[in-house]
Amino acid sequence: MASSSFDIDAPRWDQSTFMGRLNHFFNITDWRTVTLPDSRLDEAKALVDSCRAGSVPPGTTEEQLHYAKKLYDSAFHPDTGDRMNLIGRMSFQVPGGMAITGLMLQFYRTVPAVVFWQWVNQSFNALVNYTNRNAASPITPKQIGVAYFTATSTALATAVGLNLYTKKAPPLVARWVPFVAVASANCVNVPMMRQQEILNGIAVTDENGNKLGHSKKAAVKGITQVVVSRITMAAPGMIILPIIMQRMEKYKFMQRITYLHGPIQVMLVGAFLVFMVPAACSLFPQRCSMAVSKLEPELRDSIVSQYGQAVKHVYFNKGL
Repeated sequence: MASSSFDIDAPRWDQSTFMGRLNHFFNITDWRTVTLPDSRLDEAKALVDSCRAGSVPPGTTEEQLHYAKKLYDSAFHPDTGDRMNLIGRMSFQVPGGMAITGLMLQFYRTVPAVVFWQWVNQSFNALVNYTNRNAASPITPKQIGVAYFTATSTALATAVGLNLYTKKAPPLVARWVPFVAVASANCVNVPMMRQQEILNGIAVTDENGNKLGHSKKAAVKGITQVVVSRITMAAPGMIILPIIMQRMEKYKFMQRITYLHGPIQVMLVGAFLVFMVPAACSLFPQRCSMAVSKLEPELRDSIVSQYGQAVKHVYFNKGL
């Protein structure tokens, strides 16, 4: 049985190593958690809150507490504690991403199809980016609209332009157009959706969580890492799968079941994402750090004047 002193926020795996973070994200991005009702998630949150307050219900095991924390981390925002919308959760990346990515890879030949599926994908990405933002930096509805329009326009312009440009290129090159469009849009979508952090800085703390100020440089570092993670998440499925499908489509049995090519690609993308979602999220620590010496001069001087050399690094939530 779990004791009242059980530290539910203590990491189960070493977050300073890639394998430790991989185990953590395999745990909280488990797509099966999206099937649970809100009432079950609220029960998990209540148990986590009780444990944090030092009041563990009698008979509760450590395994039950670990599972409650898994549900809490998968469904509630780390900054606000609010339940995140279902589609924006990282645990929805496998079912949502496999459907959209699979259909983007299947319907890449005509401009209308390219436009429609890129629009669907960017709408999905915008919601994910907003849901997983650093909530300490609020964003207005107008800024959300500008970010969404800019990212969607970038994706559409890239996809349609390359689609027309590759008409005379080898078929495989045309199959890679969706990935180039997705990567380009991610470079716009994530920074635009989190522009407040870039403009006003992200909240940084010391090792013990004491707030030290806001840093624009820390925001740029965190957002850059998120962009790299998002592109990495999509890359294997969108680069390797077209090669697989092009070779498979040469076989007669595949030519007889063309109506199943879409579902086949959706399932294969899902197989990639089951591993790539946690792997991409694990590339960088969630609690990002930066040396005080690399901060803006004003913030650096403020920290040094208050703490001397006692604080050498600041920490912040980079978001997902």
